[in-house]
Amino acid sequence: MYNPVKLKYNKEVLNNTVKRCRERNILIPTFKQLENPDLIPEKIKAKLPEVGLWDVDPINLFRISWKNDIKTGLFGDVNYMEFPKEITGVKARVIGLVGKYFPTGAHKVGAAFGCLVPRLITGEFDPSTQRAVWPSTGNYCRGGAFDCALLACTPVAILPEEMSQERFNWLREIGSEVIATPGSESNVKEIYDKCWEIRKTDPKAVIFNQFDEFGNAIFHHEVTGSAMLELYNLVKKPNSRLAAYVSATGSAGTIAAGDRLKKSFPNMKIVATEALQCPTILRNGFGAHRIEGIGDKHVPWVHNTRNTDVITAIDDEDTMRLLRLFNEDAGKAYLRECGVSEEVVSKLELLGISSICNVLSAIKTAKYYEMTEDDVIITVLTDSAEMYGSRLVELNENHGPFKNSDAIITYEGSLMKQAMDNMRELSYWDRKAVHNLKYFTWIEQQGKDITELNTLWHPEFWDEIFSVVPEWDKAIEEFNALTGL
Repeated sequence: MYNPVKLKYNKEVLNNTVKRCRERNILIPTFKQLENPDLIPEKIKAKLPEVGLWDVDPINLFRISWKNDIKTGLFGDVNYMEFPKEITGVKARVIGLVGKYFPTGAHKVGAAFGCLVPRLITGEFDPSTQRAVWPSTGNYCRGGAFDCALLACTPVAILPEEMSQERFNWLREIGSEVIATPGSESNVKEIYDKCWEIRKTDPKAVIFNQFDEFGNAIFHHEVTGSAMLELYNLVKKPNSRLAAYVSATGSAGTIAAGDRLKKSFPNMKIVATEALQCPTILRNGFGAHRIEGIGDKHVPWVHNTRNTDVITAIDDEDTMRLLRLFNEDAGKAYLRECGVSEEVVSKLELLGISSICNVLSAIKTAKYYEMTEDDVIITVLTDSAEMYGSRLVELNENHGPFKNSDAIITYEGSLMKQAMDNMRELSYWDRKAVHNLKYFTWIEQQGKDITELNTLWHPEFWDEIFSVVPEWDKAIEEFNALTGL
């Protein structure tokens, strides 16, 4: 049976890796430690307050967690933000996990960890001789480059040339080779084409493709899903119910947290979100869009489509307008006039463009299902406005300064009037149709096997995939023992 997560050992290479980690004092955390930082050894915790969150220091591997306390340098409760009715316009409670407080400022560093570490600890990847190639539409290659810098590997970042300048600047600063492919966020095939070119010309390159690497989904099922369960227990009231989990499709790693949630709350809805300008799942559509970080024009191999209940499509014009509303002085002033507290206004910078997209999708979901104050919707604030300063400059240059009149139009049109259009509740056969779309990318273009595709439809396959963490953690502990650290 198809088992892409079975560990495969190369002892000769493994010896090289153990030596490299011993020399650089690299201790690798287990997934359970990232899920529950209380399990992190005290000798590690004692050193953390002296190290900055973004410092290229191996100890920051232990900070690939939703629980970083930036005040103490240690850990606390899950980082989250709840959006009041004055923002959402709905009765349901919309709550987002905050990704800004990961190393690199985005949660994708966890997906990269999930893809790299299983190969590192088994000798499938040799950091002393091989290059790690990170195909991405934004934050994943940043996470991969950061992990490589910590682990003394050589990173190669591939991302579309029209992504925000902040991403390119940071990648070059950290020492990554950067390859810019044609197009924008939705031009994923061009990234895959570059990967094939590298495979053919560079035998020392190893491709870590987040769209088909199950370590991506496993990290979010284990670590992000656990954080969401903990968050719900933290915020729930006597009559609360976990009604929905909302996530942009992207590489389909983050949405895998919903599989973990459904095991405890089988009646909740998993809502997949994409851009209206490229409605691949909603309408088999295509096109370019501006919601950086969510990918398009194909269904990722690691997306468990059978577990997806709803698809929504968000207009990228709404996300760009709200980026301005949440970050420009005139926008924040108007939100205060609308009754939004200063505490909430000060936190709106925690939302990057795809985070705004997720919140809008949550609003649509609440309206569609006529949710009440008892309903809790959890979503993900994958990165922050810090990643998009250049976009705000561009918007001001193209449209002029953001004024009070712009704030009124945006607040009413993009928030309060967000409607139930451009969304669909998926039947069994709708889900099967989404699953079948994988054929054209992964079988025809990327050379995977049809029997593997058929296996992905069965729930038993996903149960087996997500049960691998104890085996991986045992292998990590054995690797750490070999280093003697």
